[in-house]
Amino acid sequence: MSRFLNELEARDCLSEYQIPMAKSFLIRDKSEIAGLTAQMDFPVVMKILSADIRHKTEAGCVFVGVGAEETEAVYNQILANAKAYDSQAVIDGVLVQELAAKGMEVIAGMKKDPQFGPVIMVGTGGIYVEVFKDVAIRLVPLNKEEARKMLEETKLCEIIRGARGIEYDEAELISILLKLSNLAQNWPDIEEIDINPLFLYEKGRGAKGVDALIKISG
Repeated sequence: MSRFLNELEARDCLSEYQIPMAKSFLIRDKSEIAGLTAQMDFPVVMKILSADIRHKTEAGCVFVGVGAEETEAVYNQILANAKAYDSQAVIDGVLVQELAAKGMEVIAGMKKDPQFGPVIMVGTGGIYVEVFKDVAIRLVPLNKEEARKMLEETKLCEIIRGARGIEYDEAELISILLKLSNLAQNWPDIEEIDINPLFLYEKGRGAKGVDALIKISG
């Protein structure tokens, strides 16, 4: 039987492999809100932490640009919205996340194909990923040359290489794909990884994942 990790568990798993993820802080109880100012810079993103609520935006459980004085009211609203969306969902708390600078939206991840085993994927990310379907895949293990060829199969590649006058950090994205390949090899019980969006910044400035989903067997 398969299950999903909650977002914080997924973030911690990816961070272990040096995949850059947005800084996050978990609130399990309203009394912990007071400690946020020492942990985070405001404004922040606040969202429900629950493996049972995967479409957090649709559930009304994501708030962006929250100021320090708004955190308690937003915390209460997120919990109320989560309960209204799915009264049976197990709630692990509310995740407070740094408001990462916007970059090019990329999707990167892994899926376990029933015939071929784990494959790495990369392409155009964001909320319209299923509309554009601009994704390339490769079998694990992945090397640097194959990762580069993957990118070249996507429309995303032209933008990364400066089609609009700005070059993005292709080297960092390739590095992340190789780390995902290592993760897939080392954790055979992982069935799926989605980092979407992964914000890719200008050349030399790296990348940062702001939302992640991991599905595991057992």
